Amino acid sequence: MKRFALAGNPNCGKTTLFNALTGSTAHVGNWPGVTVDKKTGQYKKLDEPVEIVDLPGIYSLSPYTPEEVVSRNYILDEAPDVVINIVDATNLERNLYLTTQILEIDVPVVIALNMTDIVKKNGDTLNTEALSKKLGVPVVEISALKDTNIDELMKIADETSKNPRKANLILNNNDPLYHLVNDCRIAIEYKGVKNPLFHAVKLVELDELETADHKDLIPMVDEFKQTFSDDIFGTDFEAYMADARYKYISKEFSHVYEKANKEDKTAETKSDKIDKVLTHRIWGLPIFILIMFFIFHFTFSEDLFFLNKIFGLEFTNEGVINYFTGMGYEGEALAGIPSLGVFLQSWMGFLSGHIIGVFQWICSGFKEYGDVAAEAASATWYGSLICDGVLNGLDAVLSFIPQIMLLFLFIAILEDTGYMARIAFILDRAFRKFGLSGKAFIPMLTGFGCSVPAIMATRTLENEVEKNRTIRLMTCFSCGAKAPIWALLAAVASFAGFGYGDIFVFTIYIGGIALAIILAIFMRVFTRDTYVSPFIMELPQYHTPQPRNVGAHLWEKLKHYVIKAATIITASLIVIWALQTFGVENGSFGMVEDMNNSLIAYLGKGLKYIFYPCGWAIGNDGWKYTVSSITGLIAKEDVVGTMALFFNNGSEESLEATIGLSASGIYAFAIFNLLTFPCFAAIATAKAEQTKKEFLKTLGFWFGISYVLSAVVYWLGSLWEVAWWGGLLVTLALVACIVIASYFVIKRNKKASSIVTE
Repeated sequence: MKRFALAGNPNCGKTTLFNALTGSTAHVGNWPGVTVDKKTGQYKKLDEPVEIVDLPGIYSLSPYTPEEVVSRNYILDEAPDVVINIVDATNLERNLYLTTQILEIDVPVVIALNMTDIVKKNGDTLNTEALSKKLGVPVVEISALKDTNIDELMKIADETSKNPRKANLILNNNDPLYHLVNDCRIAIEYKGVKNPLFHAVKLVELDELETADHKDLIPMVDEFKQTFSDDIFGTDFEAYMADARYKYISKEFSHVYEKANKEDKTAETKSDKIDKVLTHRIWGLPIFILIMFFIFHFTFSEDLFFLNKIFGLEFTNEGVINYFTGMGYEGEALAGIPSLGVFLQSWMGFLSGHIIGVFQWICSGFKEYGDVAAEAASATWYGSLICDGVLNGLDAVLSFIPQIMLLFLFIAILEDTGYMARIAFILDRAFRKFGLSGKAFIPMLTGFGCSVPAIMATRTLENEVEKNRTIRLMTCFSCGAKAPIWALLAAVASFAGFGYGDIFVFTIYIGGIALAIILAIFMRVFTRDTYVSPFIMELPQYHTPQPRNVGAHLWEKLKHYVIKAATIITASLIVIWALQTFGVENGSFGMVEDMNNSLIAYLGKGLKYIFYPCGWAIGNDGWKYTVSSITGLIAKEDVVGTMALFFNNGSEESLEATIGLSASGIYAFAIFNLLTFPCFAAIATAKAEQTKKEFLKTLGFWFGISYVLSAVVYWLGSLWEVAWWGGLLVTLALVACIVIASYFVIKRNKKASSIVTE
């Protein structure tokens, strides 16, 4: 099977093209670091299937980042049949810098000139034929976003793969380094090394990988340095070659792209105008917070636009209540209009409830449908296992799918428009003074989806201290698996006197970001580290979200969620059901009527004393919250599934109505589950990315910080409830500590910066 590799700069549309070619649901991101390793798929519209390899987004083939090493090694060592170099037609000069390096390798190359639809929309012109003639390789105009010319690109790539290609150099005979590169090429070729020209150029640049492989040839370069010195770059051959590439691109291709308005070359684009507002140095961060609030409001609010709280809007009509809630009319007024997320979740719960009812009816031997069938089914071990154990637990997990998918829909739209890339930029500018950079925030923001790839993305951080710090702070960013916990607790909040589920979830997500910053500040206080990663990022142009990309992202999330529910969560629910159903009662072992006599109750009651300071472990039901948190180690969705087994077993009330946490207890429980150990998969990933010593420190940090902050939140919240003035004093004292620590870190960073400048 032929293999075609996709290579290009970040944000050039490479992963979008990969999805269009393969029908893959690979995640489409707008920042470097999402694709740490290559992804593969198949294109099946040619005579035979072709394997498509999506390489990481890179700016060069020099080993500055892990992504560049991955791409470089694949092209050199794996020798794909064709390298399809995706070039952003709207930013030709910068993109062709990578092209000049790829052309120094003996591999067939096709240039996919992407975003040509934007070029035409702007009225600009591209001379594709001239570009192809100068580069010496085929050039195809495409639009990956709109599927324009995709099949034509693959036909040309297939034809190109049939003919070998020799590498070419941008330097001419008159260039001082030309002969040195050629001498190195001859020496490397004599040693039998493939792609000698590429290796020769990198050796002249004293590339660290090449110097390690060809130590015997370094004297040749050093000898030449003694007789050569450039007026600008001296003997820095790497800088000299970089400048030579840009001069070559400027000289040979300046006429290829012509703007419609030649007089106004500095004219602002639409993206520039939007960025003046969305990335404003003062209003950028508040706008981001406001956008996130509306997302959570439309997903979790039971009183849309606060129509009931502000205007007293409520419904007493039975038909209206049933429509909005999916439940039978119970004689109570409906306070306001539920948000779309709550509306969909209610109907999902209504549907899943009837599915469970059917299984109860079957397991009961077809007794009267309803409470009679439910009671009869629970009396048998198999009925209890199927209905009370597996289905009841899965119902609690799966009933929140509509809300979670709606949340991911909003996030996918923000990402596909290009706004998510701006968030890293906004956060970098806002928090660099605290010793945090946007480069570290990129993996953290990825953590909103899943902690596993987010932890893997920390490979892009060169500094080990910063990498370890970022991994430890990763749990502050709520992954998708924790979303069911927040959805459940948001519903519980309305029964605990808090009443604002949307604000609760909003504070969890935004509070997590703020908490990561505060914890990072205190980490800086107790270390001498003043290093902050340099952060350079290209912001993609804003564009309309593509249904295909958004749909692929949602489908991937839904598929992962359902598969996880059908395997890991179901298996764990069966184990929990068994431990909950069997125990010692009346002096004999067997099925117990009182859950407090079950095996898992004995285990939970023993462990709950450890968590007494956290507040939510106090009381008769404290062991249930303890066990639920522990099962979250397997999969975070298990927290909800386990609570459904404990609190909704045999109860006619809804799950959220049977959970008896106070407002401070809800927040304390949420904080613990947010910050504590992630799932086993994420823990294993952290272990692979850290040394044994650092990994053990990370485990201690995750448990310690979740335990301490959970206790602080509970007792501080309880103090506010008892004596607001006391709560205010303690809160002000904590804020003062944070301010003092922030001032210390800012002052030390400024001092370190001034020393470096001097």
